[in-house]
Amino acid sequence: MKKWLKIFLISTLVLFTFILLFTLYQFRDRHAGYEVAVSYSPSKDVLISAGFSKVDITPTDFDTWTDHNGDARFNEKDGDVYQDLNGNGEFDPIYLAGFHQNRPASGVNDPLWARTMVLDDGNSRLAICVIDMIGFGHDEVVTVRKRLQDSLNIDYLIISSTHVHSSPDLMGMWGVNEYSNGVNADYMEFVIKGILESVEKATNSLEPAFFRFAQEDDAALPLVGDTRDPQVFDAAIRIMQVVGMESGETLGTIMNWGNHPETLWAGNTLISSDFPHYFREYVENGIAVSDSISLEGLGGVSVFLNGALGGLMTTHPSVPIEDPFSGDIFQEENNDKIDAQGKALAKIVLEKLASDAVTEVKASNLNIRAKSLELSLDNKLFRLAAWIGIFKRGFTSWGKIRSEVAVWTLGPASFVHIPGELYPEILNGGIESPDGADFGIDPVEIPAIRSVMPGQFRFFNGMSNDMIGYIVPKSQWDEKPPFTYGRENRPYGEINSLGPETAPVLHKLVLELLEDLR
Repeated sequence: MKKWLKIFLISTLVLFTFILLFTLYQFRDRHAGYEVAVSYSPSKDVLISAGFSKVDITPTDFDTWTDHNGDARFNEKDGDVYQDLNGNGEFDPIYLAGFHQNRPASGVNDPLWARTMVLDDGNSRLAICVIDMIGFGHDEVVTVRKRLQDSLNIDYLIISSTHVHSSPDLMGMWGVNEYSNGVNADYMEFVIKGILESVEKATNSLEPAFFRFAQEDDAALPLVGDTRDPQVFDAAIRIMQVVGMESGETLGTIMNWGNHPETLWAGNTLISSDFPHYFREYVENGIAVSDSISLEGLGGVSVFLNGALGGLMTTHPSVPIEDPFSGDIFQEENNDKIDAQGKALAKIVLEKLASDAVTEVKASNLNIRAKSLELSLDNKLFRLAAWIGIFKRGFTSWGKIRSEVAVWTLGPASFVHIPGELYPEILNGGIESPDGADFGIDPVEIPAIRSVMPGQFRFFNGMSNDMIGYIVPKSQWDEKPPFTYGRENRPYGEINSLGPETAPVLHKLVLELLEDLR
C-alpha cells in the first residue's frame, strides 16, 4: 500500500511539475522587456518626403480541393477531394481565416498585398504597412520590427490589417478544428519577408511630396450595415492623396473607411482581399464603362485603411449592392458583388478628389506618439487557446498581454491606431447604457475619441500593430441574461473580446496620447 501511495504521489508531483513547466512555456513572453514609448515632436513646417510600394503576398504551392457539397468545410466523407499538387500523398492546405474552422483555400480569386507608405520630415521617419489579412499579432509585429534593416532609418513602423475574411489564417483560430492552430509557418515567414520588402521599397522611393485631403460623409452608407444596436456607423470615407512635388504624379492614396471585408461571406473558399481589391484597383487604374473611361484613375499605390468596424459593421448577404454605373443590383455574395462595392467606393473617392472640396498641404511635419500597454486577457476561451497552442501569445505579467496604441498628425489631419475592432460609438459617440447590460453603469469611454482628435480630417485605423478582437463599450457589455435591446440570446462580440476592461483602458491611453500631441 505504501509503495503504491509513493508511486501515486511521485506521479502526481511529476504531472504537476510538467503542467507547471508547460504552462510557463506556453505563456512565456516572446519579447521580454520590449516596450514602445515613441515621442517625435516637430520643430517647423518642412517639405515631407513620401514613398509607396506594394508587394504581392498571395500564397503559392498549397494543395487545393473540390468542395463536393458546397459547405466550405473539407470532409472526405462528403465526397470532397484534394489536389495533391506537391505529390507527397498528404493534404497540405492553406486555411482561411474567419467565419468557421476547416475552410481550406480552393484557389485564388485576387491577390493579397503588403502595401506601405513611408513619410519623412527630416526629424522622424514613419512607415505604415497594411496587409490583406484578418489580423497580425503584436508578437509578429515586434518580430518584423527587430528584423528591419538599420540602414532604412525607420523610427516607427505600424503594421495594420485590412481584416479580410478570405485570407490565410495568421492568428491560429481557424485550423482544421477548434483545437488546431491554422497557421502555416512557411507562409507566415513569407508574409514577414513581404512586409520587410515592402517597407524597404517604399523607403527607397522617398521623394518630396505634397498632400491633398478630402472627406465624404454619407455616400458610402448604403454599402454597409450595422448588425448590433445601437446603430452607430463609421461611414465617412477619409482620403489622403500623396503627390510627387516635382512630377505632379500620384505616389499613393490612403482611403479610410470602416467595414468588415467579408462581402464574399462564409461559403467562399477562394483567397481574396474582398472589396478592398476592387476599391484599390479602380482608384489606381480608373473606371471604364462600355470601353470608355468614366473616371480617370490616380495611379500610384492605393492603401485601404480599415476603420471602426466593431458592433458589427458588415455587408451582410441581406445588403444589396448596386453598381453605380450599370445600375445592376447584386444580392448574392460573389465576385460581382465585391466588384460593384469596390467600384462604388472608388467612384466616391475619385469624384471627391476631383471636386473643390479638397485641402492641399505643401509644407508640414510629423508629430508622433506611441506607447505600449498591458491588457487583461479575461476571456477564458482565449486563455485556453493560448495554453494549448492555438494562439502563440504569451503574458507580460500573469493574465496580461502587451499591445500598443499610436497617434500622429500631419498638417490638418490626425490619425489614431488601435489594435482591434473598435465599436464605432467609442470613436464617434453614441454609447448607451441599455437595460440588461451586465454592469448597469453609465458610459465609461467618453468623450468620443474623434471629438478630441485635432485637425479637420480625423482618420482612425483599427487592427493596428495587433489584433485583439472586439473592443466593446463597458456599459454595453452583455454576456449574461437578461440581454439588451430585447434579445433572446447574447449578442455577438463579447465572445471574441479580451474582456470588459479592454475598451476603458484603450480609450484612456488614446486620450492621454492625443493630449500629449497638443
